[in-house]
Amino acid sequence: MVSLSQFWHLTKSCGQPMKARISRWRALAKRIVALSETYANLNESELLAHAKDVRWRSKSGTALSVLLPEAYALVRESSRRVLGQTHYVAQIVGGIGLFEGGLAEMQTGEGKTLTATLPAYLRALPGRGCHVVTVNDYLAQRDCDLMQPVYEKLGMTVGCVVSASEPEERRRAYWKDITYATSREIGFDFLRDRLKVGAKLDEVHRPQVFHEEQMSSDGPVQRGHHFALVDEADSVLIDDAVTPLIIGLARESTPAIEALLNWSRDLVPELIITVDFLFDTSKRTVELTNAGTRKVVLADKPPLLSSFDTEKLYTHVEQAIRAKYAYEKGRDYVITKKQEIAIVDESTGRTLEGRKWQAGLHQAIEAKEGVPITEETGEAARITVQTFFRRYENIAGMTGTGIQAAREFQHTYGLGVTAIPTHRPCIRRGLSPRIFATQEAKRKMLVPEIERLYRTGRAVLIGTPSVEASEVLGKALRERSIDCQILNAHFDEVEAEIVAQAGQPGRITIATNMAGRGTDIHLHEDVRKNGGLHVIATEMHTNRRIDRQLIGRAARQGDPGSYQFWLSLDDELFRYLPVEKLKRMRGRAYPNSHGELSRSWLRTFRQTQRLIENQERKHRKQLLKQEKSREKMCRAMGLDAYLELAE
Repeated sequence: MVSLSQFWHLTKSCGQPMKARISRWRALAKRIVALSETYANLNESELLAHAKDVRWRSKSGTALSVLLPEAYALVRESSRRVLGQTHYVAQIVGGIGLFEGGLAEMQTGEGKTLTATLPAYLRALPGRGCHVVTVNDYLAQRDCDLMQPVYEKLGMTVGCVVSASEPEERRRAYWKDITYATSREIGFDFLRDRLKVGAKLDEVHRPQVFHEEQMSSDGPVQRGHHFALVDEADSVLIDDAVTPLIIGLARESTPAIEALLNWSRDLVPELIITVDFLFDTSKRTVELTNAGTRKVVLADKPPLLSSFDTEKLYTHVEQAIRAKYAYEKGRDYVITKKQEIAIVDESTGRTLEGRKWQAGLHQAIEAKEGVPITEETGEAARITVQTFFRRYENIAGMTGTGIQAAREFQHTYGLGVTAIPTHRPCIRRGLSPRIFATQEAKRKMLVPEIERLYRTGRAVLIGTPSVEASEVLGKALRERSIDCQILNAHFDEVEAEIVAQAGQPGRITIATNMAGRGTDIHLHEDVRKNGGLHVIATEMHTNRRIDRQLIGRAARQGDPGSYQFWLSLDDELFRYLPVEKLKRMRGRAYPNSHGELSRSWLRTFRQTQRLIENQERKHRKQLLKQEKSREKMCRAMGLDAYLELAE
């Protein structure tokens, strides 16, 4: 049923639902601003008393939608007193959208961390718990430390869960009113509770108002899933959706297994692509042909392999082929100082701490790189990101790039996406893309361009698709005596520090796709006068959202800024295309003397990007369909979908 207010704003917006929502939320935000200004006259004890009254009414059954204006006004006034920061109308508009169970697309630099305090406080009022979800431990701890005094002034308790937290610390953090954590930690804590309690956990986790004296040291650490507010929602809910959370069950590594891995690795160079095996570059799948299986069977084998059947040999050889052809060091993984394989998240450029590829692939890559081979892991418990967040009674999210995935958010999580207008007009300038036939031709023209910008005192942020690409470009710049900072999976522990300095005069920062998400780039006044931050995207990502995240680093909060794409036919975007199609495409390229192509080639890049986006979307849709079927089958059999069918 549409209220009179909603109908009026819909009519005012000529029947456009998104504009109508923004109009209604802006009108309510102005009321909240006026109300918060009346709270400025209250002393500390009076403000706390008012907050306690609002909380008592929420626990007595008053609808949160009724309490929203007062709650948001209280948070705005608390933030003004504690942080010296007052929520803008645009941030309050975003906060209203988040409460109404949606996903707010807020541009980089619009203050999503401060915006989150509004719905987090309101949803936490009944005492049933609120989880604020971030993409890494650093951001979880930073946001918790920064915003905790704002909540505490209003009588709220706040906790934080990071990877180093002990079980008792986790339990106390989850029993706070508001808990900051990563999706990984919350998901794994759910699985550990499931292993401890079993299917009865669904009853234990039925959200209700808890008292601290009810907390049991031998019970589950979590107390239900009432509300989740997901920061960088596209990264957590979309990009991570294909990677299940798995609690591993170690399988003993024997000399025979290590011999099999090494033998498989050594056999791969003798196998011929399309003759002995078929390799799908887009899906990274490998299948031995009849000729290939014969080679495997007839190949010389060490005595230790006599205990394995032929199917086991085929499987390990196929994984060794995948390790060689589908996974590259510096792009898909890095080798740590401890001589361990660390997976690199394609969408962020960060290492995925504690994660391993399954089905022996991780061990095949370890054998390929000659590092110590770890134990293969089975599954004691598993859940996908999609399934886990669908367990929450209420969910909301914030991101700078949600519109492109609006249909997927709606279909998977029931979240509508609304683009929140910026606080100040965006004056970002996009320069015409430059396209080259080869990677080498592009680099020869790009380095002098960076040098030119360096001499003018501009701050430059350069986005690269992989660790290797960032280091190759960094080396080329240093050869020309251009100092630069590199931000990739090797340096993610100092990510925030590097990004925070990216707005200084003459600062050149080379970053993989992480580009410091969650950390503001503040411009030096000289940089602002010289045109602001300039972002160079050295390749087009497989997903438009990642491109938008990168170029969104420039021209935040009304600052000047610009961006430009530098592309080539050797870019990683095209590795998903069949070899024959790629050859035909390159055969049509007629570069000039500098190796540069006409801008009409941009259409080819965009078509390829859309093709890959559609493939990834279908893959996630299929995964969700399989998970639903799996859960349905488990219910019919009386099994626990998260435990019994884990391998």
